[in-house]
Amino acid sequence: MATASKARVSPAKRKPVKRKPAKKATATEKVPATRKKKEALKDLSVTYDQFKEFEGQRYTGMKVGKSHKWYYDKGEWHETKITPDLWEISYAVTKRRAGKAPEGSGVPVGTAYHWYIFAHQNVRKLNADDYTTSMSGLKLKLAHKRFDSEKWSVSAKTQRKHLVEFLQELIAQLEQEPIPVAFNYNGKDYKGEAIPITQTCLNGVCTKLDVTLNDEQIGIVRYLKSGWKTDSNTDKKFIKAIGNEILNWYNKK
Repeated sequence: MATASKARVSPAKRKPVKRKPAKKATATEKVPATRKKKEALKDLSVTYDQFKEFEGQRYTGMKVGKSHKWYYDKGEWHETKITPDLWEISYAVTKRRAGKAPEGSGVPVGTAYHWYIFAHQNVRKLNADDYTTSMSGLKLKLAHKRFDSEKWSVSAKTQRKHLVEFLQELIAQLEQEPIPVAFNYNGKDYKGEAIPITQTCLNGVCTKLDVTLNDEQIGIVRYLKSGWKTDSNTDKKFIKAIGNEILNWYNKK
């Protein structure tokens, strides 16, 4: 007996399949991410004031290795020539954080600091009235004053003692034989030296070095997990070439 065959439906007559729209994230689903962010900010504000340790020294505040970025308003720089090579300088300006401080972090408004700055200032004349200016170096905290106190953390005598000790360390650092640096980059020969910043050295290897090439100060280069960096030059390949020379020298020791 012949069986009846099923009627075929042409593709043109088929009914389109309705697809369910993608499920939108609800407010309750977004809560964990928001809560996680708030908890992270809370942890940051708490850990800022917790005691930390660095090479046997206890301290509070920002963790060693972290960094800030600031913008400086139009400031006033005054200078007076004392000798053919020595100038007296004064500088006053308001600096502003790039971004916003995490809520609850940092010191209270009114806190004061006394820093001593050791820096290279590189300038180049553009015209009769304008110069490019850049600085790279170190700054040392000598003392601080809490917002609710009129007294500084240490006396002027102790501040001077700490400054002398650091200057002696700096002199010893400068008197050591620097790491030679020589390479060719984009057809140009570079030759100079890298002076290790001894406070960043561990087991004879330093992660921050003050570099001079072709008698021109380049700045402080630093080694991070992501590679060699510096704030004074945006050419990553050039800085990597410097870093490779430094690493080669350490590997040959």
